[in-house]
Amino acid sequence: MPLSPASPQEVFDALIASVDRAVLRPELDVRSIAAPSGLAPFSYALTADVNPARHVDDFDLGTGRILVLFDPEAPAGWNGTVRVVCFVQAPLEVDIGLDPFVADVTWAWLVDALEARGASYTAASGTATKVLSTGYGELAAQGSGAQLELRASWTPLDDDLAAHVEGWSELLCMIAGFPPAPEGVAVLPTRRLPRV
Repeated sequence: MPLSPASPQEVFDALIASVDRAVLRPELDVRSIAAPSGLAPFSYALTADVNPARHVDDFDLGTGRILVLFDPEAPAGWNGTVRVVCFVQAPLEVDIGLDPFVADVTWAWLVDALEARGASYTAASGTATKVLSTGYGELAAQGSGAQLELRASWTPLDDDLAAHVEGWSELLCMIAGFPPAPEGVAVLPTRRLPRV
């Protein structure tokens, strides 16, 4: 007897189960959030913050979101029924923000992070933005600052999204200044507390 085709809800549930199997970088505090409505019939979202306590500094190191969209109608431009959308953002040293190639490097980090995790995809697109700012008047004490963000999307070529989420996790840590983590290797903190 032939198997009945899975319903769209069953397909989406399987996609999200694969997201839940992702092994994420330990430097991240990750939680699910309400996904934006109206982008696709089915959507799921995670948000993550780079955990300052793990970095031993008490300041914002970076933040990100990843969104899984599923539309059984395969919208034009997706080249499939599933689309992954990600966002990462982190402060930079001003000198790095002035580097004309920092946006190119950020896109390369995304490609490398997905490749390192074995995520296969097509139809990738995105923007890398660097923002330089200087405070004046009441904000003069803030001085100058820089920030880097990447917004990207791609269509996975299989139904197992764990590698895609792991690549996003890797990218967020890299943009926040952590070294890349080889698959299967634990990363030690970049700064260690003195032994007592």
